[in-house]
Parts: sequence; C-alpha cells; structure tokens
Amino acid sequence: MSDRAQAGPRQDEALLAVAAKGDAAAVQRLLKDGASVDARDGSGRTALLVATRANKIDVARALIAAGADVNAKDGIQDSAFLYAGAEGRNEILKAILATGKADLKSTNRYGGTALIPAAHHGHPETVAILLGTRIDKDHVNNLGWTALLEAVILGDGGPVHTRIVKLLVDAGANANIPDRAGVTPLMHARRHGYKAITDILTAADAR
Repeated sequence: MSDRAQAGPRQDEALLAVAAKGDAAAVQRLLKDGASVDARDGSGRTALLVATRANKIDVARALIAAGADVNAKDGIQDSAFLYAGAEGRNEILKAILATGKADLKSTNRYGGTALIPAAHHGHPETVAILLGTRIDKDHVNNLGWTALLEAVILGDGGPVHTRIVKLLVDAGANANIPDRAGVTPLMHARRHGYKAITDILTAADAR
C-alpha cells in the first residue's frame, strides 16, 4: 500500500482522536491535510458525533463549518443532531440548526425525535430551542409516547419537568394524545400527584 493510501486512514483516526479531546486547531489542520470530515470510528461515530458527545463546542463548530453531516448515525442510531437534542448540548444544537440541514424527522433507536428525549431528560432550554423549529410536537415513539407523555411519565414532577410541560402545551402540543393503554398526560399527572403539571394540563383543556 502506498504512503498516500495509508495517510488517509491515519489522518481520519487522528481526526477522531483530536475531536474527542477538543483540539479545534488540530481538527482544522487535519481536515486541510485531507482527513475525511465524516470519518467514522469502530462504533460508526463521526468526528462530529464524537465532539458532540464530549460537548467540545469549538470542534463541533469547526466540523460543521467544514460540511460535516449533522444527521449521520452511528451503530445505535445516534447522530450529532439527535444526541445534541437528547443531552442538552445546546450550543452545538444551535450550530447544527443554523445550517438548515438538520433532519427534524430523524428518529433515534426508540423511534423518537430529538424533542422527546430532551423532554424526558429534563432540558427545558433544549426543548425551547427545538420548539422554535418545525419539529413534530406530537410525534409518537416506539413506546407509544409523545414528548409530553415522556415529560410526565419519566419526569419527577418537579420544577424542571413542570416547565417543560408548560413549554410543550404553550407551543401547541396535543395534551390529549394517550399512551397505548389509553392513559392521557393528565391522567398520569393525577396518578403521580403532580399538582403543578395537573393544573397546567387542566388549564389547557386536557382530559
């Protein structure tokens, strides 16, 4: 194998390593030297997904500016866009959305859009960012749950998840979509004794 043929894989491997470390200058140098912007590791993660997981904002921005695929999924169906939404990597999420290339219909291994885990994991700022897009507020995942249902069922009923419920309701999320057992968000909130959430849903004419 020629030195030129060997150089590509070595540069790609190096790119993935410096992306994880947060070395934006090294990322830009390796890209200039011919590393593939969408190089993948053994788990199928691109350098952008690696940087997103590590919350290396400057690296993520450099890769996005270089044309990295924000929707490229790894072996467990995570992409930079989906992961940034799920885990509240807000600066990276905003940079991804600014490209206009984020696939808002893209789903994770549970069949959920970025909005659903953002609501579940308690990231109100992320939820607000995503609600500012055309993302489907009422998408139902493989478990039969919407973002609103997950905020109630998997949340703790505290101030953070209460704020998320309010954001979703105010954005027009359908408060009456039930789970597969026919239980609505309001019914779940009442069962758990989440008074503040119950009040929000009741005010929204939830049943």
